[in-house]
Amino acid sequence: MGKPTGFMEFKKGYLKKEDAAVRVKHFNEFESPFSKIDAKLEGARCMECGIPFCHGDTGCPVQNYIPEWNDLIYKGHWHEALLNLHSTNNFPEFTGRLCPAPCESACTLGINDEPVSIKAMERTIIERGFSEVWVKPRMPQVLSGKKVAVIGSGPAGLAAAQQLVRAGHGVTVYEKNDRIGGLLRYGIPDFKMEKKIIDRRLSQMTAEGVEFKTNVNVGKDISAKELIDQYDAVVLAGGSEKPRDIQVPGRDLTGIYFAMEYLVQQNKVDAGDKIDSQISAHGKNVVVLGGGDTGSDCVGTANRQGAISVTQIELLPKPSVERPENTPWPYWPLILRTSSSHEEGVKRLWSINTKSFKGNYKGEVTSLICSEVKFENGKLVDVPETELQLSAELVLIAAGFIHPEKNGLLDELIKLGLELDPRGNVKADFGDEDNAHTTSLNKVFACGDMRRGQSLVVWAIAEGRKCAAAVHKFLVEVNVNANVV
Repeated sequence: MGKPTGFMEFKKGYLKKEDAAVRVKHFNEFESPFSKIDAKLEGARCMECGIPFCHGDTGCPVQNYIPEWNDLIYKGHWHEALLNLHSTNNFPEFTGRLCPAPCESACTLGINDEPVSIKAMERTIIERGFSEVWVKPRMPQVLSGKKVAVIGSGPAGLAAAQQLVRAGHGVTVYEKNDRIGGLLRYGIPDFKMEKKIIDRRLSQMTAEGVEFKTNVNVGKDISAKELIDQYDAVVLAGGSEKPRDIQVPGRDLTGIYFAMEYLVQQNKVDAGDKIDSQISAHGKNVVVLGGGDTGSDCVGTANRQGAISVTQIELLPKPSVERPENTPWPYWPLILRTSSSHEEGVKRLWSINTKSFKGNYKGEVTSLICSEVKFENGKLVDVPETELQLSAELVLIAAGFIHPEKNGLLDELIKLGLELDPRGNVKADFGDEDNAHTTSLNKVFACGDMRRGQSLVVWAIAEGRKCAAAVHKFLVEVNVNANVV
């Protein structure tokens, strides 16, 4: 370790942010990476533990070698730190902006002090790499002659595609939308990640040999069977896009939308597209149903659009500030988290259940009728005489996603023999490496949210990398068997 006493000498560093009053006036990113000096001091705080839980199973799904690149940064070896980071993570610029950083919850220093700012260090390393033009295409040494189709261009699909093309296979990525990126492109607001961050990585992947095809909805524009017949392997890397609805009286009123309907439109506007009848929070009281990251994104977007007020309600109780006993270190703790969007202005309510929506004579939503709830015998029940009414001309449902959409691609594959798990996700093996990511269809693999359900960007990248390894192993074995015959 670079400085054995660093964790005792230096306080935790945080990325500098624009003031909330300034950043709500635009949709651009508002955080800056560490300076070289700040990064050096933060790297010195790393204890380089004998057992570094930060990159174990409880800390980092891609298993970044965090103590190693912290030490390298402390010693000034920035290029080596970038190489180390890229050895486990294809897209640290995504995780360095969007990951909730379970690695920091598993940091040993966090037991009795503030953990190392691992996420900020990751972002700082990759941004230095791009600014110094160290991030260049990595061309395959040998071409296999094998072709792989990747369906879906979110982080799982992109990670799988890059790993496979670097292994020498021909890779084509199919995306149903007009631009590449999946949820990164159309689900994440620009103030969290500007889309030029995706585009510069796509330039690298194109140079490496990945072919991207947009506006192709597999299962509709082209059949899944055609791809299975044309390619040596097919990777299903779509998202978990079926939103969880709230079925209460008044749900059919206008002004009530799923979060993704709302967020996608703003991302398209930010990209320069013209949206007719855009859903807007301007001049409205907004209520967001759901306390997760997507709900937080709705809060930040609504404030930037000029909402009169923003209220976010959550069905579950308010978490504690301190780590609870049921999620001890090094596990991800269920604690109260305040996002940058929350800092910009929102009223947050917990233990609130929506009972119905009320509207005016035009059929437009005007308010929500809610009540407080509590846990009783393991179930949520209404608390008597706690009914309240919240004014709202715009309601955004951000209650999560339940499984992939079945229209088109999955419907066709199910007829061909694809199996789903009890939750409606694609059933793909979670076992040993010999069968990992394999589905019930020959040469068809699955990864990301389509396989494991709604999850984190870091899990998507980890899934894509592991799936690519399974596909590569399958293609190599096919070659060997063919030679033997």
